[in-house]
Amino acid sequence: MQSDSLVIVPTYNESHNIERVIDRLMVLDNKVDVLVIDDGSPDGTADHVRNAIEKYPDRVHLIEREGKLGLGTAYVRGFKFALKHGYTYVCEMDADFSHDPDDVDRLIEEVRSGNTDVAVGSRYSNGISIINWPLSRLILSYGANIYARTITGLPIFDTTAGFKCIHRKVLEEISIDRIRSNGYAFQIEIHFRAWKAGFRLKEVSIVFREREEGVSKMSKAIVREAIWRVWSLKFSSIFGTL
Repeated sequence: MQSDSLVIVPTYNESHNIERVIDRLMVLDNKVDVLVIDDGSPDGTADHVRNAIEKYPDRVHLIEREGKLGLGTAYVRGFKFALKHGYTYVCEMDADFSHDPDDVDRLIEEVRSGNTDVAVGSRYSNGISIINWPLSRLILSYGANIYARTITGLPIFDTTAGFKCIHRKVLEEISIDRIRSNGYAFQIEIHFRAWKAGFRLKEVSIVFREREEGVSKMSKAIVREAIWRVWSLKFSSIFGTL
């Protein structure tokens, strides 16, 4: 029987991590299905996902794309898959163990219990809960969140959080085809659109750890997109074109 919960995991060169992540998700108290969206990883990430599909038939799914098309478009593709296949609770999660798979249970339960419509795995709601980041990156991330929160008015501390659970009614309401952000600004846009549509956002404190294997996907282009995108969202909201 299909689970009512789907965890979407975008990947690019995560062959060292993806099978281990899936193994951890398969034994959670809340039964979840997993959808991996791989952007043509040259390291064979998709082959590792196919191994997992053999181990967990009907619970692990794979969408392969031909190249690096971006985080935002990957999640939108995943959201459409979730809606089409009847999932109620839709989670976002990284493949690199910076997000603890065990915390997925906590996020789902916050939404399932009716406490919130979007449960945000937050690095900043209870002080700073980040392990092994260099000071320069911590300052950049913390400053970016203050910047985004100040401009948009979002009622959460971790506006760029990429670890969350979303009720399907949110995705049905916010017109996911209108989402234009593709880097970490995508996370700000999801939170902003949900909040402006009247849905509840609640932060759930998590411990974020620097990735165990592989290379960070952060780039200057991603930072630049986030800087201008918050203003675009703000003005779109003011003029009713969001």
